[in-house]
Amino acid sequence: MTQPPCSSPEPAEYEALIRGAREVADDLLEHYLGLPVQKALELHTRGGFDLAVARLAAELRRETTQADTEALRIAVRVLDVDWRQTSAEQRRQLVAQAMVEAGRATAPVPKRVKVVFGRKADQILAATRRDARGRQRLSIGADFNAVDRRVVTHAASSQALFVTDEYGRRYDEAGQRARSVVARGLEQGLGRDDIAVDLQEQLGQVLIGRSARYWDLVASAFTASTRSYGQMSSYAEAGIERYRVSAVLDEATTNACRFLDGKVLSVRAALDRFDQVERLTDPAAIKGALPWVREGIDEATARRGLFITRGEERHQLAEVVRSGTGARDDRGEFARGMAESQLDALGIGLPPYHGHCRTTTWAL
Repeated sequence: MTQPPCSSPEPAEYEALIRGAREVADDLLEHYLGLPVQKALELHTRGGFDLAVARLAAELRRETTQADTEALRIAVRVLDVDWRQTSAEQRRQLVAQAMVEAGRATAPVPKRVKVVFGRKADQILAATRRDARGRQRLSIGADFNAVDRRVVTHAASSQALFVTDEYGRRYDEAGQRARSVVARGLEQGLGRDDIAVDLQEQLGQVLIGRSARYWDLVASAFTASTRSYGQMSSYAEAGIERYRVSAVLDEATTNACRFLDGKVLSVRAALDRFDQVERLTDPAAIKGALPWVREGIDEATARRGLFITRGEERHQLAEVVRSGTGARDDRGEFARGMAESQLDALGIGLPPYHGHCRTTTWAL
């Protein structure tokens, strides 16, 4: 029987094969031969960006999984009591004690991941500078400038603040769930063992189950944000005053990125925003200064729009007339869109514009 001729792999398949082979080689060198491997980031391609995000997320999980698991074990141990013999006040104190003791297990996490973020920020800035000198052909030096060094410090420090804040929210939610489980169990007449099983499940969802998704989001936002700041630093050094937003227009692209794609914005405005954000130490204030774009229904018009919220204020960026979501190379159609100067003033200039945002910029 005649075999059909083999077709040649597509360029994307070649790229995937090469990346896969390189990953296998790196693993052999690192894990079996004990040789450190410096993995250069290639952030200018979609595959390279995704790979950088995946590597960072995996490293963050390795740094935190043991502490998260230990926190869950401690919380469940403290809460393994005969709840029928406790008063309401004793139950409240037991839950509070469990969260405090569990929190001690994860207290070192922000400091550990800050080291990871600092190292990764160095690599992201180096890759961004290489791309600016090579692909974008900007006349800049090979070494980091003063803004690059500030970006590395800020990226690591601010992300460690976000991690600390997240763990605080996580323990607040875990405490609320624990109180609900105990109250419901006593109401239903459950014994100690049954309540312990429910506590293990509910607390595990918060203290461990949320971690994988959380670190994926953190890695994506951190990589995109650090790359954007590095690009602005390179543009300023090269004397570039304006840049164009460049979105990946495929089936997964959000309406926010479709609307912002092609917008021409100010390098100076972006760096001024960095100067402002760099001085902030409160995670909520940092998020307020760099809001992500949301999509929803405008209550006044009952029409779908793109907006940001800052404090109690909601600013609509554009009305979505026709969504391009699900299509390639289709920006969609928008009405009543903000002018580029207004976007600059609101701090919407730099990606990421939302979670898992892949949009980048191009010097003009």
